Amino acid sequence: MLKRPMAALGFEAAVDILKAAAEPSRLRILVLLAHTDLTVSDLTEVLSQSQPRVSRHLKLLLDAGLIARYQEGSWAFFRLCDAEASRSFIDSVVGRVDKADPLVGRDLERLEAIKRRRQERAAEYFSKNAASWDQIRSLHVPDAAVEAALKHLIGEENFESMVDLGTGTGRLLELFSPLYRRGVGVDLSREMLTVARANLERAGVTNAQVRLGDIYAPPVDRDAHDLVTIHQVLHYLDEPAVAISEAARLLRPGGRLVVVDFAPHDHEFLREEHAHLRLGFSDQQIAEWLVEAELELVETQAFAPEGEAAEGLTVKLWLARDPRIALASAGAETKEIA
Repeated sequence: MLKRPMAALGFEAAVDILKAAAEPSRLRILVLLAHTDLTVSDLTEVLSQSQPRVSRHLKLLLDAGLIARYQEGSWAFFRLCDAEASRSFIDSVVGRVDKADPLVGRDLERLEAIKRRRQERAAEYFSKNAASWDQIRSLHVPDAAVEAALKHLIGEENFESMVDLGTGTGRLLELFSPLYRRGVGVDLSREMLTVARANLERAGVTNAQVRLGDIYAPPVDRDAHDLVTIHQVLHYLDEPAVAISEAARLLRPGGRLVVVDFAPHDHEFLREEHAHLRLGFSDQQIAEWLVEAELELVETQAFAPEGEAAEGLTVKLWLARDPRIALASAGAETKEIA
């Protein structure tokens, strides 16, 4: 994982943070949120405290900027904050808490029970929808081939932040978790977020979180992320060009956008039975949308099905880059030559 020096805190901010964290229940909450996002009900169950008391602790942590709150339908989830200075403090403190301490150990055991329930809900959702997913998967190249290509394209260098738009099962967050420091998955389906959380927890991924949100207005900072992915999502959208444009706005200079979807095809049953609004995308169409989003197309790859699925779906992968860093570098080189 990428190692960075601890960010500096202003004196008053440091005092406020120390006051907020230096209380047993609130430190327990920070330890728990370092493992996964939780609701008030979850925390009430783990801490064995009343909801008003837990809510008061959460408010103090919110006011100190140590945690953040986000709404997911009628549920409110709490997570560790994204601010660099505060997060560095939390990581340094929580990382020194002995997980073998009896109180902390009991909390983590109760947390595991909550995670198991999430996984049971995820398994139930999967069982209800597995038939339709398996039908589509049988038409194209195995996911492992595409994932291997993605890992090769992105490389092995660590980076700060990733956003997966339309995260679904959270698979890409899991795939790239060894590389990023913080990852966020956004999806409009609460059921899929339940699946994603369960999968990430099962895989031991603690540096990623998922949020309810619209791909056209993702609830994450703009100009702040090194990698944005849109995996098998565009064909469900009325306005895929808008989604690409919004994704581009999330990238910091030099950041990369990866789009994975189908090449043009004529499988009408996907529109009729599986809610696909678009029957694939041509290279020219994706390239035009990337240009409109002020991104530079770097590479395109195709994965055609073979054998019994030869008449199936070709999966396409498009890698684009925010060119702003290239322009800055070109300017610096010109100045040096001059």
